[in-house]
Amino acid sequence: MSFDKPVPGSVGLPQLSGRPMVTDGGLETDLIFNHGLDLPDFAAFPLLDDEAGRLLLTGYYDDYAAIAARAGAGLLLESPTWRANPDWGSRLGRSADDLTRVNVASITFLQELRDRYAAELEDVVISGVVGPRGDGYRSDGATDPDEAARYHRRQVTAFAESGADVVTALTLTDPGEAIGIVRASRDAGLPVAISFTTEVDGRLPDGTPLSTAVTVVDAAASPDYYLVNCAHPQHVLAALAPDASGASDALGAGIGWGSRILGMRYNASTRSHAELDEADDLDAGDLAVLAGGHAEVLDQIGPLTVIGGCCGTDASHVAALWGV
Repeated sequence: MSFDKPVPGSVGLPQLSGRPMVTDGGLETDLIFNHGLDLPDFAAFPLLDDEAGRLLLTGYYDDYAAIAARAGAGLLLESPTWRANPDWGSRLGRSADDLTRVNVASITFLQELRDRYAAELEDVVISGVVGPRGDGYRSDGATDPDEAARYHRRQVTAFAESGADVVTALTLTDPGEAIGIVRASRDAGLPVAISFTTEVDGRLPDGTPLSTAVTVVDAAASPDYYLVNCAHPQHVLAALAPDASGASDALGAGIGWGSRILGMRYNASTRSHAELDEADDLDAGDLAVLAGGHAEVLDQIGPLTVIGGCCGTDASHVAALWGV
């Protein structure tokens, strides 16, 4: 497979030079539905507080390290800190200082895992995960980029000071918050990846076409690369369709806004965000449909380097995406 997408590279990130990288699946849904855990507000970071939680997380990440080894790929270790920001932390009774401690601990934990996998994996990259200030499944309206930068700066700074390799912002619903996170990451001296989520129509929850979101953020802040997460391949294909992008040169390796997307973290289910939000069951989807949809995405957008899962997925889904 050829990887020829030009991106504004950052030293030390193999995914920017074409190295295929496995990342994990739907951490929270896996823990809740497959392991029987209670995760208030969908927050996994409290597991870092005790040995039992850390052992559970270790086993979880071990599965994806094994997939990377079988695939001959690198491994992108993403911290369990999607909810470790002030608004969500406050709901869980966490102070600002405690959240900083947890964010630092998450990177230290992943560094220990990198040492654990050193004999089998050549490229292991540690990512500090930032989640949206709001829900992630719905938009609260346009976000002021400067306010977003102030809001996310403390978490991003904790990642930088503890030795993360990159910041990854997952499940973003509007361009303004993305611009703010990029600015905060640049201020902290870290590379940054922005991942938008799309609805079944291929648009962000605030109604912005994916093409517009990428173009607007690039013009204002230019992250190192983009992903899409928390969307089934069918929903991503809707975003890549010419009528959704509004640009005939959107797709193809090295062409247009599509060339800026280097990763996908898919949902297992074809359900909408609203349907998933209301569901009491786990929709694990169909592995063949998921893998087939991913192949269609690759046909449309060209090669990708970072591949993993999101809601409803576990290691079996990610293995199917990698064909191992």
